[in-house]
Parts: sequence; C-alpha cells; structure tokens
Amino acid sequence: VQFVESGGGTVQPGGSLNLSCVASGFNFGAYAMRWYHQAPEKERELVASVGSSKTDTLYADSVKGRFTISRDHEKRMVKLQMNNLKPEDSGLYICNARHFSGLDLWGEGTLVTVSS
Repeated sequence: VQFVESGGGTVQPGGSLNLSCVASGFNFGAYAMRWYHQAPEKERELVASVGSSKTDTLYADSVKGRFTISRDHEKRMVKLQMNNLKPEDSGLYICNARHFSGLDLWGEGTLVTVSS
C-alpha cells in the first residue's frame, strides 16, 4: 500500500492550494477516500470525504464552501481543492482510505502553511 501526497506549501491568507494523493496497492474503488487535518498539538480531524460513487461527499463545517474533494478512479487519485485559506487551516493534510469494514489506510501527509 502506498500513498503519494503532494500539493502542500506556503500561501497567504485567502490563497488556494490543490492537494493530490495517488494511491496504489489496494482496491481503490472499494474504499472511501478522505483527507484529514493534523494541526500542531491538536487532534487529527476529518476535513472531507468522498465515497466510491464520487458524488457522496462530506465536509467538516469549518471548510464547507471553501474546500472541494474529488476522486479519479482511472488515476487512482483523490484531490482536495482548498480556496480562501485561513491561518487555522495550517497543518499536515493526510490522505486516508477507509474500507466499509473499518480498515483504515494512511498516507504520510503534505504540509500546508497559511501565513502572511
């Protein structure tokens, strides 16, 4: 199992980033794909989720209207478009695959810093 996450970086408040996660080593279509946010000294929190149907999406209240999650089965990729970024969005963004059985697969994460 492998996740290759990319797209993190440093942006000013109000800026945008587009995170990508390419997955391999498991049946991509059988898993919901998720992005989690790990801020310094805080609990890891679910930011966005997309089911295998692609239309079944879920967002944390804090990112609704600003972030969009999508997945591409051919490319085995899940993306997170992040707009109007705020300083509190800073932290590690981690790609996750969740099977209906409850099995979780995790990436290493990509770092986002929102600062003026």
